[in-house]
Amino acid sequence: MRHVTLPIALTATCFLAACQSAPPAIPVEDRVPTPVQVLQPAAPIQAGLARQQPEAASPPQTKPGWAKRRFAVAAANPLATQAGYRVLKDGGSAVDAAIAVQMVLTLVEPQSSGIGGGAFLLHHDPAQPAARRTEAYDGRETAPAAASDTLFLKADGQPMAFFDAVVGGRSVGTPGAVAMLAMAHRDHGRLPWARLFEPAIALARGGFPVSPRLHSLLKADPYLRKDAVAAAYFYTPAGEPWPVGHLLKNPELAVVLQAIARQGPRALQRGEVASSMVRAVRGHATNPGTLSEADLTGYKPLKRAPLCTDHTAATQVVRLCGMPPPSSGAIAVAQILGLLEHTPAATLPLQRGLPSADWLHLYTEAARLAFADRNQYLADPDFVPAPGGSFQSLLAPGYLAERARLIGPQSMKTAQPGVPGPLAQRLSAMPAQPEFGTSHISIVDAQGRAVAMTTTLESAFGARLMVNRGKGLAGGFLLNNELTDFSFAPAGADGLPVANRVQPGKRPRSSMSPTLVFERAPDGQTGPLLAALGSPGGAAIIHYTAKTLVGTLHWGLDAQRAIDLPNFGSNNGPTQLEAGRFPADTVRALQARGHTVNEVDMTSGLQAIQKRPHGYFGGADPRREGVVMGD
Repeated sequence: MRHVTLPIALTATCFLAACQSAPPAIPVEDRVPTPVQVLQPAAPIQAGLARQQPEAASPPQTKPGWAKRRFAVAAANPLATQAGYRVLKDGGSAVDAAIAVQMVLTLVEPQSSGIGGGAFLLHHDPAQPAARRTEAYDGRETAPAAASDTLFLKADGQPMAFFDAVVGGRSVGTPGAVAMLAMAHRDHGRLPWARLFEPAIALARGGFPVSPRLHSLLKADPYLRKDAVAAAYFYTPAGEPWPVGHLLKNPELAVVLQAIARQGPRALQRGEVASSMVRAVRGHATNPGTLSEADLTGYKPLKRAPLCTDHTAATQVVRLCGMPPPSSGAIAVAQILGLLEHTPAATLPLQRGLPSADWLHLYTEAARLAFADRNQYLADPDFVPAPGGSFQSLLAPGYLAERARLIGPQSMKTAQPGVPGPLAQRLSAMPAQPEFGTSHISIVDAQGRAVAMTTTLESAFGARLMVNRGKGLAGGFLLNNELTDFSFAPAGADGLPVANRVQPGKRPRSSMSPTLVFERAPDGQTGPLLAALGSPGGAAIIHYTAKTLVGTLHWGLDAQRAIDLPNFGSNNGPTQLEAGRFPADTVRALQARGHTVNEVDMTSGLQAIQKRPHGYFGGADPRREGVVMGD
């Protein structure tokens, strides 16, 4: 897909002193926006792209960036953003708005997230005591009690083909998003729980217009039509996806959301909805799974200590906070940025508005080192001990300095993991396998409380399994395929166990990277909030988040301009560049340094909100349909 350069000047406005001037405020009415301009005709989306990217590409759209004074919400669909905006307008908290946004996303962006999936949420409240000011909520799915480490092995002992594992009940983990949101609401909600479901219930009953992106993804997906419930809801009797603009109603989901509004997460964990989920999973005709009602009833969200690290930016030291394991995102992002501090990367500005070949070389080499450690060590910490007794061992200054010395003038192509400390057990590296998609929400409310939440079904449309109670109502909700984030192979060729293998009750490793950025106070403590950001995109989430941090913290770009930058990265293999976004001489220069360069669609979905002297500035990814709203 050819990406058209956005015709907006790169005016510097960000939270660092390096950004000297702010663009004029951009007036945006706080209503559902009319569709933003499509810069080119939609290219045909091939079903095979789903195997390469979490979600297939769609035409890029112009995004202006949005200046707000009191509060802001950024989400992946205008209807979801509007729901969050109304909650904030009515005095709700950032967590209240996140709940309203997630319920609408379940309806209007069913390919990416929903009540049948999981999520990670970072929350910051400047009014809380220091120990509770920033918190991390873990709503990651868990493996059913009956799952084993041979879940994804064929009869001959070899791993299944990826989509043979995905489609059906086998890949479904115990959903955690709703239970986690209920926990966060008990801690930080301001409006009644039930009130937060009203926008999604109204849209489910009255219908919402099918968006161009949803239509394209429905058309491209080769598996969803095989589920009878999903086929009857998403497609015409002739098997074609409903056209763009078609008013799609989901009365079944409206009933389920009403039940959750009344009963909380127990409406999903027991009773007829839970029974329907178990029937769908265990009764799948060709690929049944093991989810049980006991798994649903027993699910517990967790509150974890956020993983925070300091980073030296262009003009100040900032503190980056993210999710600890089972997410690998915060550690990998912090490792990449920490490794780059030991290279000349900070002295290399953008060239022609783009990252240079010299900078890309340093970045992708740092990424190889980070991904080598990720594949070796990172998994659910309740099952796999951290090297050296703490995951901070992977971020220790001496360890990063030692690893950075491996970055030379030529690409290492494939990095080996380091040894950050004494190992409690010997492990084998996880083999490469696909990782898929999500959605991201960034919110700051009028009291300065902030949420960065990344939420997921894993693959587009999850397990392609739609839950319906069988009461004659159309629609329902999709279930995740999150168990395919585990390693299909439980052990390496050396016979040693893989950290991220399937185990009962275990949470699969994730790349989700919800991030909060803070000033670091002179006394070394965490200072005021500077930004909330994150992205969908499978393993590339790490690169999308790192790119946006570098763009704002080092290159002086505002959030929108940083998001607009072309995507890039390496997962410890080829160097990936976003197709059509880099000049040929950049590609040739990387190849001369020994890089194998693949130019591919890299469909990020970044949402970011920055603190400004007189309010906030929000950005949304031009590669998807998101917008920012606020007052």
